[in-house]
Amino acid sequence: MVTPLRQGRVDLPAARRLARHYRDAGVSGLVLFGSTGEGNLLTLTEKIEMIQAIRDDAHALPIMLGVGGVDTGGVAAAIRRLDATGPAGYLVPPPYYLCPSQAGIIWHYRQIAWATDRPLVLYDIPKRTGVSLTVETMETLAGCPTIVAVKECDPHVLQALRQRGSIAALCGEDRALLAHFSAGGSGAIPAAAHVRPDLFVAMMQLARDGQVEAARSLFGALLPVIRLLFAEPNPAPVKKAQALQGLINDELRMPLMPASRELGARLRRAIGRLPAMDVHRPQAACGDSGEAVTTRNAIPTPLLP
Repeated sequence: MVTPLRQGRVDLPAARRLARHYRDAGVSGLVLFGSTGEGNLLTLTEKIEMIQAIRDDAHALPIMLGVGGVDTGGVAAAIRRLDATGPAGYLVPPPYYLCPSQAGIIWHYRQIAWATDRPLVLYDIPKRTGVSLTVETMETLAGCPTIVAVKECDPHVLQALRQRGSIAALCGEDRALLAHFSAGGSGAIPAAAHVRPDLFVAMMQLARDGQVEAARSLFGALLPVIRLLFAEPNPAPVKKAQALQGLINDELRMPLMPASRELGARLRRAIGRLPAMDVHRPQAACGDSGEAVTTRNAIPTPLLP
């Protein structure tokens, strides 16, 4: 989920509206403070206030929190502070910039796991961290009872994880969503699902139900929007698209800058070509609780923006 801002401050009313919007669209949970949520630019106080604002809704979706950093001790300390907010779990990348060895990555995650009893989802995103998690490292970490899944952004690694079945794999590459769900993938955390989340939920369920042609058709309609949402640095295009829909203010925390006017015009046209309403979406599109992460400490989140 993006972090709505207004005049430099977190826009809590907009955050509440967004959370309800996603819930009504059939999304199963939210990830706050990931890269799409400008998590590294928010203070701990701002994060707690936004969590509490969303939690004010008696029917709030489960919330997973993105927590990352360079210093292992600092990440563990932040997680201990955030534990009091009662998250469903944490999305944790390896340390940024340092490019540690695989042994160092394993050590890092084990320290984080000792800091909380809540489920952890590994986040393999080399373009932001500078280091990759190998399949063997992920499988080693899966032996820790609270490490329940990985958000994987490389489609080839994602396929290998699905085939090996040693740890639940969530799709982190939006252009691979159809292939992932068609192959029986367990869930996704896609930034593009901020725009028309109802269509993403419907596409997911159609693919899971084996309705391949209908899923492919819907994904084909979404693909131009997906491409535009990554044409400039994330989350600027996502926030531009949401501002065009009247959901939030088009504001980022610097040094991040709003998306260009040219991209905004292209997004407006692409969004306007999407189906006006989702005629494909089945009832109970999100499945049963625990569907996404099939482990002992499962997080019930098949699709999370």
